[in-house]
Amino acid sequence: MNVLMIASMSVVAADPPQSRKLFMDALGLPLEKYDADEYYSSERIPGSKHFGVWPLSQAAEACFGTPAWPAGRVVPQASIEFEVEDAEAVAAAGSELQRAGYELLHPARTEPWGQTVTRLLTEDGLIVGISYAPSLHDEERA
Repeated sequence: MNVLMIASMSVVAADPPQSRKLFMDALGLPLEKYDADEYYSSERIPGSKHFGVWPLSQAAEACFGTPAWPAGRVVPQASIEFEVEDAEAVAAAGSELQRAGYELLHPARTEPWGQTVTRLLTEDGLIVGISYAPSLHDEERA
């Protein structure tokens, strides 16, 4: 696996408005509402490609296809995504992780916004994604 960068870091929030008070009000981060739901994020924080406050319900939807986090699973506190060189490398990384004994939450798939990602959940409650987001590579192609 060839990790190119940390592509994204998000807090997984059971109470997004409460979490945003810390990150937006107290810390003054320039988070903006991304969609009609409660996802707030920014690509304008120095040293970070993407930082967000990801509602637990959206994390559950992304990982399991349902807005409720499954009972019996560690509830995640954060999500980190590592960027690889292309969409095919995401699938290869997922296979590599499975061979190493890790259980994937879902295989590599392409999200509606164009990112290809596979995820696992650590025993500590961290969602780890291996991803390829074409928008992060647009500069390389120019």
